Amino acid sequence: MRKTLFARWRGSFFTGLAVTLPALLTLAAVKWLFGTISSFTDTLLFFLKYYPDPKVVYENGHSGLMYWYWSLLALGLAAILISVVGLLARYYIGRQLIAWLDAAMMNVPLLNKFYGTIKQVNEAFSGDKSSFKTVVLVEFPRAGMYSVGFLTSEQRTEVQQKTSENVVSVFIPTTPNPTSGFLVLVPEDKIKKLDMSVADGIKYIVSLGSIAPEIPVVSKQG
Repeated sequence: MRKTLFARWRGSFFTGLAVTLPALLTLAAVKWLFGTISSFTDTLLFFLKYYPDPKVVYENGHSGLMYWYWSLLALGLAAILISVVGLLARYYIGRQLIAWLDAAMMNVPLLNKFYGTIKQVNEAFSGDKSSFKTVVLVEFPRAGMYSVGFLTSEQRTEVQQKTSENVVSVFIPTTPNPTSGFLVLVPEDKIKKLDMSVADGIKYIVSLGSIAPEIPVVSKQG
């Protein structure tokens, strides 16, 4: 029996959707990211409300959202300023200025709580060594069910004194958004270390398990 016109259209539509969806989602993510960042970086061009004519700067002609090319300029300016700060941080005067700013932020009540926490998280993820050390398999959320996680710390801290086992810190990200998740303390003998790299582990989680690294083939000897 020949397919109806609607059936053929439906097949073509879903085939086209499968082909174009990755590109569409990527473009949507880039647009969202650009809009989010530009909402902060646009403030660098605060002087544009005075010169030139606001009608060529703002979409509504006087204030609010800027045209995309001005936002792109602000983003470039922000990148230059961040690079300058990074350059200054390599020298003594720059390090002293950063230390002074850091001390000032830490002395502001309430603000210091947020600043201190964000700084610790930033240092953990931007240090010389990755905070994600190894991809592991742990029984979570209950025995008999396994989740992919990342070993983040093997330090012997206060937790060791309060438990009868040697436990390690494991971050179990949610999928498809790996920026949130659960921190679990797992007995060291209850984790299974995987051979996949951290990058492959992140791809595995983001792709809902559809992109798994190939298992190396071990040749049998004689």
